[in-house]
Amino acid sequence: MKTVVQRVSQAAVTIAGTVKSQIGKGIMMLVSFEESDTVEDLSWLAAKVCKLRIFDDSEGVMNVSLQDIDGEILIVSQFTLHASTKKGNRPSYIKAAKPEMAIPLYNKFIETVELELMKKVKTGTFGADMKIELVNDGPVTIVIDTKNRE
Repeated sequence: MKTVVQRVSQAAVTIAGTVKSQIGKGIMMLVSFEESDTVEDLSWLAAKVCKLRIFDDSEGVMNVSLQDIDGEILIVSQFTLHASTKKGNRPSYIKAAKPEMAIPLYNKFIETVELELMKKVKTGTFGADMKIELVNDGPVTIVIDTKNRE
């Protein structure tokens, strides 16, 4: 799994001109799956993101987590995170899981994050043409790949 985690003051997903989901202070997260991803990858990443200390404490130091601030999270699937640009100018997405595998992983990941946070999370729609608007707070942007966790 690859993800881009962005600390935001607000974010929204629009599909076909209609806002599907929006959040205030929290995390806007893009996720991509590959065929070798496991339930352990989902669990590890859900816990990692919810506990990442990327929000400012009273001293202005990034020392508190999404859970600590009772923040919101917006999770959007984005297979292009698995793009390979080694050859030529057209990216290859051969490492990205096919929809029949990625959709269940995406849904299970959302469920896992909801259990970790103990509340519903906001989402995009898998495979949809989505327009994402966000205000990156900081900016704080972190890339996490579950294959690099050890």
